Amino acid sequence: MKIAILTGAGVSAESGLGTFRDKDGLWTRYDLNEVATPEGFARNPALVHDFYNARRANCAGATPNAAHTALAQLAQSAHEVTLITQNVDDLHARAGSPDVIHMHGQLMRALCAVCAARWDAPLKMDPADACPSCGQAATRPDIVWFGEVPYAMDTIMDAVGTADLFVAIGTSAEVYPAAGLVELAKGQTLEINLEPSARANAFDDHLFGPATKVVPAWVATLC
Repeated sequence: MKIAILTGAGVSAESGLGTFRDKDGLWTRYDLNEVATPEGFARNPALVHDFYNARRANCAGATPNAAHTALAQLAQSAHEVTLITQNVDDLHARAGSPDVIHMHGQLMRALCAVCAARWDAPLKMDPADACPSCGQAATRPDIVWFGEVPYAMDTIMDAVGTADLFVAIGTSAEVYPAAGLVELAKGQTLEINLEPSARANAFDDHLFGPATKVVPAWVATLC
């Protein structure tokens, strides 16, 4: 079976990584215009680097949970699995999932705003850091900020549109274009979430509960 899976912050929450839009989420404590836009970075790169340095340290100290592990097992099964994530952490890869599509970029990678070179980010980045390719002090986290186009959208849309099953796990369904992917699905659709998302009515089936419990149980029915 061909399966396309979209994961969101709810998959990594039980590993200690914060969600964004819940009542205690990151966007209730930070002004996204200052730390998650190209304009905010241009105004105050030190503030943006401080924000992502803290998130990078948090990510480095986290470990994959049972949901990440179960999805890695599914990817290594007889099914053809495309794993797409809105998350910028590396927990899917550390759990063993191959070829993860990071539509919103990767926290552990750096990007040059001048020449577009990419490389593994140090744990602490600074506005004075020089790009290893062009030498310009224009390095930024390799994160898709608000107002920027998510990565690999053609590949993502093709995977969802040709899948026998599209599954959205741990996502609020409030951020587009990810929230609209269910509309592209021609096969069966399933939402796995702690509670119904904003787009719950668009899915054929639903499983609700903690990702570390529900995802392994669901994968066990397929493997």
